[in-house]
Amino acid sequence: MEKNNKKKCYIYIRVSTSMQVEGYSLEAQRDRLTKFAEFEHMEIVREYCDAGKSGKSIAGRPEFTQMLQDVSNDRDGVQYILVFKLSRFGRNAADVLNSLQYIQDYGVNLICVEDGIDSSRDSGKLTITVLSAVAEIERENILVQTMEGRKQKAREGKWNGGPAPFGYKLDKENDSLSIEPQDAEIVRIIFNLYANEGMGIEAICRYLNQHGYQKSKLRERDLTHFAKPLVKTILSNPVYIGKIAYGKIVTEKVKGTRDQYRRVKADNYLLAEGRHEAIIDEELWLSAQMRRKEASVKWNRTHSLEHEHILSGLIRCPICGSGLVGTVRRRTDKKTGESKVDFYYRCLHRKKIDGEHNCNYKFSLNQNEMNRRVEEIVLDMINDSRFAEFIKERLERKVDVSELEKEREQIRNQLRQLEGARQKLGESLDKLDVNDRHYDRKYNDMQERMDNLYDRISDAEDAIEDVNNKITAAYGNHITSQQLYRLLEHFDRVYDKMTDLEKKEFFQNFIDYIEIYPDKKANERILKRIHFRFPVYYKGQPGDTMWLRSENGVETCCSMVLKDQ
Repeated sequence: MEKNNKKKCYIYIRVSTSMQVEGYSLEAQRDRLTKFAEFEHMEIVREYCDAGKSGKSIAGRPEFTQMLQDVSNDRDGVQYILVFKLSRFGRNAADVLNSLQYIQDYGVNLICVEDGIDSSRDSGKLTITVLSAVAEIERENILVQTMEGRKQKAREGKWNGGPAPFGYKLDKENDSLSIEPQDAEIVRIIFNLYANEGMGIEAICRYLNQHGYQKSKLRERDLTHFAKPLVKTILSNPVYIGKIAYGKIVTEKVKGTRDQYRRVKADNYLLAEGRHEAIIDEELWLSAQMRRKEASVKWNRTHSLEHEHILSGLIRCPICGSGLVGTVRRRTDKKTGESKVDFYYRCLHRKKIDGEHNCNYKFSLNQNEMNRRVEEIVLDMINDSRFAEFIKERLERKVDVSELEKEREQIRNQLRQLEGARQKLGESLDKLDVNDRHYDRKYNDMQERMDNLYDRISDAEDAIEDVNNKITAAYGNHITSQQLYRLLEHFDRVYDKMTDLEKKEFFQNFIDYIEIYPDKKANERILKRIHFRFPVYYKGQPGDTMWLRSENGVETCCSMVLKDQ
């Protein structure tokens, strides 16, 4: 038979990594399809190959998609598509049948060589319908078996694959992890700063980066500085107490879709004893998890929606220094049977205050009483006759960033000099004579100097960016303080009209923190010192003092010391 009279066909081959060892390799499929086409006197006009692609859906198989498009465009006038087995065409029953109907609409039929199926025959489509459903079930079974194998591996305390967590390196011989001492020390620092020192995640990142800590690079493009995602991952990973977790993240189907899935956190997951050594102890881990839980809780109010814990977080525990939080206590009046709600500030942290003891401050401070005392001090300060003059002077003051601008210009001059030196050195490198018997030594020396220049240029650029940020912050703080002083100018008239939420926002912006005595003094005084975020003027009562603190000539904040009378 002449070649021009042969029936034209496409061949489609696909393999996923798990199938290569089972006789379904790309070369084996190609060889089988080629021999079939020769036997049936067919001409293979184009080959489509999806290597390492799953058959669970059409999405993610670019060659398959291109083949369907070529069929619809009648690119080569083919009559058949040849596949090794139906499972190579697809494992999703709906996709298989939809794709089959699609190509048949354009007069193209499917032949599954190994299965002996031809969709152009009467029995072909029925067989495809049944086998495609079986293929989908098979795919799901493979997935379940794979997951069970991984789960069993986790039960045995083995590492389940993937890169080692920060602080560890892979022990491939034992399917386990071994400690990387330098990184492990950073892990201990992170947990200690978060659980015992009260630092937030951003503050921890700044601390590590400013103190020269660097993370190891797995790839050339990786960065060595610490960022929030890594620190969050470290704080939530039980691997650091010697555990192996499996199933923390699961894949679930998006409702209303056929092939769309999403990864979500699981409420229940396997947690087994690992074969590796722990980096931190369980007590430190539990302290960190308790703080993470407190930080992430979205409170659902069960009391008056109008109530706000106005000074929550501002009052410092006199034992451990943590911020007191608002709590609610419900009680029933025995005489009237009415339910009453009281609000308090309490320390809910149990941080270690030394090597052995945890915070044991158990006093509950009545919110109404504490709020009233702080409000009276602030109102008394504002009503002082000299306060108006002080506010006026502050509102007229302009932000002064001249020193910062001078510093920035000095660094820019240094940067220009470094750039000039780099350019001259580059020109000298270009002029080196390769025939010079000292060429290699001169080249290495110049290259080392060039590397040093690039380091200094990078440091100068970072320094300029840092100064720019300080200038931006200075203007931002000036605007914020101006707004605050403008509010204080009329505070005595507007305070009583504020809602609890507005009062809370004001105090959170105005007060840095409040110190209290461990117990009430003889005269019932519990407030010890108030630290304001902005400079203020206050004469106070006899015995009270107030001053402005200064760092490098820049006023930062002020403290009000409340002395016994």
